[in-house]
Amino acid sequence: MLSDIEIAHNTQMLKISEIAAQIGLSDDDFEPYGHFKAKLSENLYKKTSDRPDGKLILVTAVNPTPAGEGKTTISVGLSQALNKIGKNTVLALREPSLGPVFGIKGGAAGGGYSQVMPMEEINLHFTGDMHAITSANNLLAALLDNSIQQGNPHNIDPRRILLDRCLDMNDRALRNTIIGMGGKADGVPRQNSFRITVATEVMAILCLASDLSDLKTRLGNILVGYTYDNKPVYAKYLNAEGAMTALLKDALKPNLVQTLENTPCIIHGGPFANIAHGCNSLRATKLALKLGDYTVTEAGFGADLGAEKFFDIKCRFGGLTPDCTVLTATCRALKYNGGVPKDNLTAENLEALKAGLPNLATHIENLQKFGVPVVVALNRFYADTEAEIDVVREFVKDCGVKFAVAEVFSKGGEGGVELAQMVCETIENEKSDFKPLYDTKLSIKQKIEKIATEIYRAEDVSFSDAANKSIAAIEALGFTETPVCIAKTQYSLSDDPKKLCAPRGFTLNVRDVTISAGAGFAVVLTGNIMTMPGLPKIPAAEKIDCDEDGIISGLF
Repeated sequence: MLSDIEIAHNTQMLKISEIAAQIGLSDDDFEPYGHFKAKLSENLYKKTSDRPDGKLILVTAVNPTPAGEGKTTISVGLSQALNKIGKNTVLALREPSLGPVFGIKGGAAGGGYSQVMPMEEINLHFTGDMHAITSANNLLAALLDNSIQQGNPHNIDPRRILLDRCLDMNDRALRNTIIGMGGKADGVPRQNSFRITVATEVMAILCLASDLSDLKTRLGNILVGYTYDNKPVYAKYLNAEGAMTALLKDALKPNLVQTLENTPCIIHGGPFANIAHGCNSLRATKLALKLGDYTVTEAGFGADLGAEKFFDIKCRFGGLTPDCTVLTATCRALKYNGGVPKDNLTAENLEALKAGLPNLATHIENLQKFGVPVVVALNRFYADTEAEIDVVREFVKDCGVKFAVAEVFSKGGEGGVELAQMVCETIENEKSDFKPLYDTKLSIKQKIEKIATEIYRAEDVSFSDAANKSIAAIEALGFTETPVCIAKTQYSLSDDPKKLCAPRGFTLNVRDVTISAGAGFAVVLTGNIMTMPGLPKIPAAEKIDCDEDGIISGLF
């Protein structure tokens, strides 16, 4: 069997101008970055503003195994399959982070015969958006520390700085650092932290901003810390927003690429769903809705994280109305949730599969709470048996939702035709009655409790002293009617990655709450979730290589 990167190397891509022409773009509508990538111009938003929106399809998933369940692969394969059955479809995805690429999960450009191209460039530096976000965040951090060094005119308390530096890499050694060591000329010593770029507020802002003006305003509203007399300090007090916007000017433009079957794909923004809001940019999704009759997009990790944030944050801010949700499931994820160790998931185990099915049922029930029709897609892996597939099929049928087996990894768009037809049938026959889960007029605690009890199925929520203090400070600043973005393990509906399947009777532990004032939501830290991941014992980076001709191998 060919690896993902070998399949990619054996595929003939079309020039990006040909992909642009498929969706009616002229040469003035895009800026090429080489032969196979492009930035979409600002003029395109004005040009398409009067067009009706197409249908919006969200792809999400059950709680995954540590290796992931192929949600992006299903997204890519479904878009290819929709085009194969004659539907004008545009795919809208997130940009991969270098952390998982070199860590445990590998790339995020799909897999097998359902990938976006050029996969090496998309998984590595792409068009530089991640680097621009990193630079903008760290510029703000540098300006903040410089202000303290240069007489501290804003009276900033170094002990109450909220802003972290960032790096788009898994590096646990940077979680807690001391900066300013060495002497008077080297800055004011203080404790600082790093977080991964995709978990920064700058990333969230880029993904929610409507245009450059909105971007600049949101950047200026980043809360960076407090003064000695307990007054808030925002980035605009440091005159940082102008230079930050200059760094992000091109990064704000969505990127156009293609799938293996030449389906147009807009990739833009990449917040993690376990520690951020997990969706590609609003600008990319809105543009895709204007350029295609159908838009396929995704929300990261399990539906308890990605889909909830897609509905309650992205759709709320963007005024989006999804028409259908595709819930990705795999036999191996269900067996994992049924208690099978990750090293034994390829062996048939019907009892473990059945034991894990309540996880699937919980996600189906949760998605239905948002009023959007659901289709379950079983992403078939090579080791899945017909007996296992039949068990899942009958279970989903009993849940009252549609079911399709997707073989898009091995067959590309052809392997997703059944799913594509099922999605179209659902959109045509079942009206979406979308509504967010909660009213933002609820208090911050009430919103957290609503998600915890109705989506995670917690019995109770415990707030630490630090969380209570933070919530009081946030509400004192006037940030009460904001959505909440819960940072939680992706492996469980609870905040404990060891509580698999569909735990009940547990307490969700909130250890802290911060405000992303520029992005417009409160971030809730639960359990032991980290905003800077670490590398595994054997990182994927050890298998990646580049030969003397510049050919990359080992990337997946």
